[in-house]
Amino acid sequence: MEIVHEYVKLRSDFGRQCLFSDRHVELLVDLAPNPKLAMQFVLKETRDLGVQGCWEMSEHEVNTKSFEYENQGINHVEGGWPKDINPLEMEQTIRFRKKVEKDEGYMNSIQVLGTLIGQCVGQNNAVDIYQEYFKDEELLDEIQEAPSVKIVNVFRDPNKEKRNITSLSWQPGGGRNLAAAYSCLELQKPTGNMSKDSYIWDLENPNHPKDVLTPTSQLICLDYNPQDLHTLVSGCVNGQIVLWDARDTQEPVAVSLLEQSHAEPVYKMIWLQSSTGTEAFSASTDGQILWWDVRELKEPTARLVLDLSRKENRNTALGAVSLEYNPTMPDTFLVGTEQGAVVYCNRAGETPTEKIVCTYDGHHGPVYAIQRNPFFPQNFLTVGDWGARIWSEDIKESSIMWTKHQMAYLTDGCWSPVRPSIFFTVNMDGMLDIWDILFKQIDPTLSVKVHDEALCSLQVHRDGCMVACGSQQGAATLIEISSGLCTQQNNEQNLLGEMLERETKREKILRASQTGEEEDRNSKESPRELLLRSDYDFHNLMESEQRRKQWESRQRHYP
Repeated sequence: MEIVHEYVKLRSDFGRQCLFSDRHVELLVDLAPNPKLAMQFVLKETRDLGVQGCWEMSEHEVNTKSFEYENQGINHVEGGWPKDINPLEMEQTIRFRKKVEKDEGYMNSIQVLGTLIGQCVGQNNAVDIYQEYFKDEELLDEIQEAPSVKIVNVFRDPNKEKRNITSLSWQPGGGRNLAAAYSCLELQKPTGNMSKDSYIWDLENPNHPKDVLTPTSQLICLDYNPQDLHTLVSGCVNGQIVLWDARDTQEPVAVSLLEQSHAEPVYKMIWLQSSTGTEAFSASTDGQILWWDVRELKEPTARLVLDLSRKENRNTALGAVSLEYNPTMPDTFLVGTEQGAVVYCNRAGETPTEKIVCTYDGHHGPVYAIQRNPFFPQNFLTVGDWGARIWSEDIKESSIMWTKHQMAYLTDGCWSPVRPSIFFTVNMDGMLDIWDILFKQIDPTLSVKVHDEALCSLQVHRDGCMVACGSQQGAATLIEISSGLCTQQNNEQNLLGEMLERETKREKILRASQTGEEEDRNSKESPRELLLRSDYDFHNLMESEQRRKQWESRQRHYP
């Protein structure tokens, strides 16, 4: 049924004001109820929902007092002399000074001003007016530059027959000297007429070596004494230990007896921290670690055979090719072997079982380099075969981090002494790789082609700004790296600590899941949930750190 209702209105009434008035009720339509429609009725609960279509804003007005400005002028006369005194006449000015100095007002003014000046001088001495308040923030901007390196000098072997640079050592105390050990380790290459000299180079003079070390046998390793700028200790191909004084390098200061020395080449020598500063220890492929007092090199003071069966059998001992010693942990040291294992040793032990604590096995070939992180000594770096690995002392089965296999064999590596997350490696292709594991683990941050021949050794200066690389043809290359790679970033140490702890925890969980044992029996989370949670926590930490840096950057530009 269609409901139609007509409204009749004159055209002249259109647009007029509506006038409302009372009238009687008028029934327009009357619809009878339909019982069938009542069956379809559904009762719903009422719900109130507020909808706001625009942003809530508040308005506040403040009427401040206007600042009143006042212009004042001063008439300055040169020297402040009165009008009747000519400043160019010396007699008049001297006479006027004497007159003023006798005035009581002048004396009182000097006493009052003297107290104020003394207070100002005291404040100036107490507050550093030249302090750089935003030094750290400026360094952050510098770090954003692209990493780069620059070759400063190349020190070449002056002999016709070129030899490998097997070891490098910087002079301690920020010295400007670099000692290099030259030797030939190729078995089939004749060495009868080959020079046995090694050299100490001055960084400013690459043409001629500053000093020449002439041993009875070629040197494989050498190391500056950290407590003496002129004393070096070195290991020879024939197994002897040689002590040098850089002020007199014509002949060595002392040489160990051949029958009391190593039976094979000495690959590593390290000074020990002691009150006398004369103790060192050596590692050789004959499977022995020998301790020496350089004041008396007739025989070693102690001896350790790297026999994992703890029977001190030299026939089954592992050959040592690298050493690691940290002065903060004077009784423990690490040994890298030819067989790819890292041996953890305790010097304070009395029996072979107590001296050889455990082993870490992860490389397929010799461990050419091993070093603890300067900021996290419980984590150490190993370099061997085609990759580098980072280990934790708590996990012996496997490393917690590792690089992917490289195309060329790695020969040496070390940590940066100033940045905890950076380490360096060199390989047989002549490449120097710089790794920053905090932000990039798969590939190196920077790769540099240093030489066409293989690189055999690597050493970083104590300030972290220079790197020395030794090649197979006897060229020692001095490389300067950019400031971003040798300047510690804000909160870098804390972030790396979180990463190493996370990776250590991850490896423990994986080992526990493989052996069917849980590391934490009180935890109700599964190993997979623990891994996911550790990843989530780490990424949240990184994002919060980035947001903090962005906020600080905006505060500096828009205070």
